[in-house]
Amino acid sequence: MAEKYKIYLSEDTKVRLANDAELFEFTRNDGSVNLNGFLKELIVNYFEQYRNDNEELLNGLLEELRSAKGIKAGEASVLADRIIKTYINNRNASSGKSAVLTLTVSGASEEIINVIENNLLQESSLSGYIKDMFLSYLSMPRNKREEIIFARSYELINDAIAKGRKLSFSSGSDFKSTVEPYLIATSKEEQFSYLLCYDSKSRKNRSFRISRLKNLFITSDTFEKDKNVEDELIRKGLRSPHSMMPDIHATVRMTEHGKHMFKMIVKNRPYVTYIEGDLYHFDWPEMQLEDYFRRFGKDGIVVSPRSLRNKLKNYYSHALEAYEKK
Repeated sequence: MAEKYKIYLSEDTKVRLANDAELFEFTRNDGSVNLNGFLKELIVNYFEQYRNDNEELLNGLLEELRSAKGIKAGEASVLADRIIKTYINNRNASSGKSAVLTLTVSGASEEIINVIENNLLQESSLSGYIKDMFLSYLSMPRNKREEIIFARSYELINDAIAKGRKLSFSSGSDFKSTVEPYLIATSKEEQFSYLLCYDSKSRKNRSFRISRLKNLFITSDTFEKDKNVEDELIRKGLRSPHSMMPDIHATVRMTEHGKHMFKMIVKNRPYVTYIEGDLYHFDWPEMQLEDYFRRFGKDGIVVSPRSLRNKLKNYYSHALEAYEKK
């Protein structure tokens, strides 16, 4: 039978947890965000790391405090515990609004809650311990948080890569794939991680966001790594792991404001091959260039190739038609 617990935290913390649940696509059948399902996964996958990190931090502080003159062993233990709790609580001081969430646990997550209640609370409440765990999780970059939530997927992918075995999984609308896995790469702009692989059926390099993979399975089929494929995937992993589209050479004329925008808009920003005055040259997938420069208007005009120039021209033309309609 499922157990329910009330966890007291700040409104800001609750919103940030809900944002991660949405980003990592934890949803119910009706499409709404399944925050409780996400939090159960967080607790199961992060508890051991959080406990070990806390113990390591506490032991380090104890060692420093015990070496200080005039502090007794018992006083050092209490002081170290207070320092850690003050540090954690200060990370939550940005929002004065308080919130409460009802956490419903069962199975593995319920077992972990029982371990915490019976062994780890000391002077803390269960709500305080769980809140501190959530704050510790949120202090990490998104790709590290993704690695925690999808720990089992990472484990299977890395195992398949190490053993040279093919991976089978479903993604998107339950689309099934069997691929040769080469590496995991993180998009610097998006901070999501991707499986970069080769699909022998379509004879193409492929990229899949790890948080969207389902029913991962290591097959018994082995494969030999192709050096050319590996080099290309490593290159893509360093630049744009979220896309396996081929590069094109494009030239974009920038105004002074366009140059400023290019510095400021960092999400999915293409790498510049070289600059000639107001002309910026790129070797990058066409679709990504189109998506990026849609935000520039007259401040970033595509000179070439004609295909990309026409796509953006049509985009702005259709937008103008829509605005002029009464």
